[in-house]
Amino acid sequence: MKTKGMKTAAIKPFAVSLCTLLLALPLAACSDGDAGASEGSGGAQGQGKKVTISLLVDNAQETVNSANAYIEAFKQVNPNITIELETRPGGSEGDNIVKTRLATGDMTDVFFYNSGSLMQALSPEKNLLDLTNEPFQADVLDSFKPTVTYNGKIYGVPIGSTTAGGWFYNKKIYADLGLKVPTTWAELMANSEKIKAVGITPIIGTYKDTWTSQVVVLADFYNVQAQVPSFADDFTAHKATNANTPAMLRAFEKLQELNDRGLLNKDLLATTYDAGLKMLAEGSGAHYPMLSSATPTLLQNFPDQMDDIGFFAQPGDAAEQNGLTIWMPGGGYIYKESKHIEEAKQFLAFVASVEGVKASASVSMPTGPYLIKGASMPDDVPALVKDMLPYFDSGKTAPALEFVSPVKGPSLEQITVEVGTGIKKAKEGAEAYDRDVEKQAKQLGLSGW
Repeated sequence: MKTKGMKTAAIKPFAVSLCTLLLALPLAACSDGDAGASEGSGGAQGQGKKVTISLLVDNAQETVNSANAYIEAFKQVNPNITIELETRPGGSEGDNIVKTRLATGDMTDVFFYNSGSLMQALSPEKNLLDLTNEPFQADVLDSFKPTVTYNGKIYGVPIGSTTAGGWFYNKKIYADLGLKVPTTWAELMANSEKIKAVGITPIIGTYKDTWTSQVVVLADFYNVQAQVPSFADDFTAHKATNANTPAMLRAFEKLQELNDRGLLNKDLLATTYDAGLKMLAEGSGAHYPMLSSATPTLLQNFPDQMDDIGFFAQPGDAAEQNGLTIWMPGGGYIYKESKHIEEAKQFLAFVASVEGVKASASVSMPTGPYLIKGASMPDDVPALVKDMLPYFDSGKTAPALEFVSPVKGPSLEQITVEVGTGIKKAKEGAEAYDRDVEKQAKQLGLSGW
């Protein structure tokens, strides 16, 4: 849940205006002559010798569906290039697989992976192909490029749409109990206590899939930067820590509070992500802290319940500072030692084109604005996606910490499981995470560490 220049130093927090983005994105029908479309459209490119290239993606069904859509559409205009799809697990297990395959020279020609701090941990200069001067970069919005940049070089293109981190909620439960969408943490806790009193699980925990345990901490970053605008820079320079910055420690305290109040389902360690979505849709759970990337899965599995599901930003302690933490899309990268560099470039050119976005969107509903020029969200996005738009329209968004600082430790999901289940207190968890990030910061050669 994953999200988020970035050349071993933090970029400044920013707010993405949806209006600005959408005004900057002309209708897809008007962009047939853009650089990315011509690069990926085939033409003479499709007349060469037959070549097979490989693509590695995570095994989430949405990712696989989207990857297959890219492949099938690309094949239509590049019939001589075959793409073989491989999958890997998500979360820290998948991170380790990507790093191992790069280290052993066993990486696929192209792979999809996180942007932001996790990309920087891949030793981009050693392992990834420099795509800075490729013509298709003209079709990528500038707001994305810092998240795949290292030492001034761009290594990727966006895969999919932007994503928000916050809280899904069941609107029928809210209506039945006369509850209002909370704009402060205290209001959210009060709503949850009322839901608990009627025998419904107030907050869904799905710690069987450990990555989901991070969302409460990570989605709180809008509230952190609203109080401490310099935190990302100070954290990167080791001038600030999680445990000793009250606004950041508060994120861990919120996670602890869910356990202390008994608001989570008792079987959360055995509950999977898919089971959590089912609880939300069917109304056996009222809230699910999660990334909006869950929207397509909800739409696929629970189409009849989509009107019953809403979304709100993780509240802070002051209503006037209520805003949304957003994740940039993952990136598409080329392995530097690929034997099929030109064909791999052709594929990424297609991914970074309006045609590529259309292919992905045909099987995967966007969860925020796209970052390819000429690509726009369809009018029929679910109501819960529309719940996010006021935050974008008012400029009350900020990128997740991983997109404004290269420092992210690999063990956060294990630490948040411990805090969320009461094994560790919030301060202990924050201190453990400060120790966790130190190794990566030193590997990146950041000053101050």
